[in-house]
Amino acid sequence: MAALNLLVIGAGMGGLTAALALQQAGHRVSVVDRVSELRPVGAAISVWSNGVKVLERLGLGEAVERVSGNMRHMRYATQDGELLSEFSLAPLYEAVGQRACPIARAELQRLLLEAVGERNVRLGVTCSDFDNDAEGITAHFDDGSRQTADLLVIADGTHSRLREKVLGHSVARRYCGYVNWNVRVPASTDLAPLDHWVQYVGEHQRVSLMPMSGDAASPEFYCFFDVPLPAGTASDPTRYRDELREHFTGWAAPVQRLIERFDPAQMARVEIHDIEPLDRLVGQRTAIIGDAAHGMAPDLGQGGCQAMEDGWVLARVLENAEGDIAAALKAYDAARVARVGEIVSRARKRAETTHGANPAATQAWYAALATEDGSTIMGGIEKTIRGGPLS
Repeated sequence: MAALNLLVIGAGMGGLTAALALQQAGHRVSVVDRVSELRPVGAAISVWSNGVKVLERLGLGEAVERVSGNMRHMRYATQDGELLSEFSLAPLYEAVGQRACPIARAELQRLLLEAVGERNVRLGVTCSDFDNDAEGITAHFDDGSRQTADLLVIADGTHSRLREKVLGHSVARRYCGYVNWNVRVPASTDLAPLDHWVQYVGEHQRVSLMPMSGDAASPEFYCFFDVPLPAGTASDPTRYRDELREHFTGWAAPVQRLIERFDPAQMARVEIHDIEPLDRLVGQRTAIIGDAAHGMAPDLGQGGCQAMEDGWVLARVLENAEGDIAAALKAYDAARVARVGEIVSRARKRAETTHGANPAATQAWYAALATEDGSTIMGGIEKTIRGGPLS
C-alpha cells in the first residue's frame, strides 16, 4: 500500500495515539494543535484493559505498565466509612488478559509524544477550516498557512468546530449535572490501601482515590470529588478546600484527610458535559476521533480508551482498504459509530445513577453495593473491554 499524507488536528490522547498508529502503518503523519504548550487537562486517566491493549500493540505497553498505578482491588464505602463492598480485580484481569493502568495524563502524553516524534508535531496553530480540491483535502490555519493531505483526522476535542463542518450541523454539549474536582496527592495508607481503588458514596456525591503512579519510592493517588451542582456555579481556586469541606462535612476520616492534603493550585475543577451520540463520524477525506467524536461523562472511565481504539481502528481500516480512502472511511464509520454511541449512553446513565438524577435509582444502587461481590461490576467492565477491536 502506498504511503498517504495524513494530517491530525489535535495533540491530545486521541490525536497522538492515531498519529502513532498511522505512522507505524507506514504513512507520513503530521500533527498540529492550537495550544502553544501541551498541558494535559486533568490529573490522570484510568486506562482500562482495552486501552492498554492498544498501547501495547503500539509498543508502549511495558513503559505504560512501569509508570502506572498497581490497581488490584476495588472498595466501596458509605460516606461514614462503612464498608459496602470490596473485591479483587484479578478475575477481571484474567478474563480479559490485561490489567488496567491508571496513569498520570502528563506521563502518558509524554510517552506518546516521544513515540510520535516532536518534530512531527506543530503547536500554536489553529485549524480554522478545510476544503477538498484536486490535490486532496486542504487545511486552513489562522496564521494564513495551509497544508494539503490525503486525509484529515479531526481530534480537536469536545468543543470541535471542524466536526460541525463535517456533519453539517452544530453539536451541543449537554451538562451532566455535576462538578468534578480532580487532583494528584501523595499516596499513603491512612488515605487508602496502595493497591485499591476506593470510592466513598452518599448524598449523590462521590469521593474516589485510585493508585496512579508506578514509582514505588513516591506513589500517588488520583483523587476526585463529584458534587451535583447547577451549571455555571462559580469556580474559585482559593476556595476549593473550603468548598469541599462544606460539601463533605461529616464524611469519613480519610476523606477529611484528603481534603486537608491536596494542593489547590494543582487541582482541576470541571463541569462534566457529554454530547449526544453521533450518527456518523466521517466525511469526504475526514475522520472524527476522540472527544470530538464521542465526548462522554467519565463515569465508565472510557473516554481516553475509546480515543485510543479510534486511532487503532482508523489505521487498520486504511491498511485493509489498500489506499482506498473512501472505503476505509466507510469501514471506520461502521466499526465505531455504534460502539462509541453505546458507551456514551451507558456513561450518561451511570452518571445519572451515581449523582442522583433519579434519587430512588441512586438509593437502589447504594443498596445493591451492599450485596455486591464484584461479579456485577466486573461483568460490566468486561463487557466494555470485550467490545473493543483487540478483545
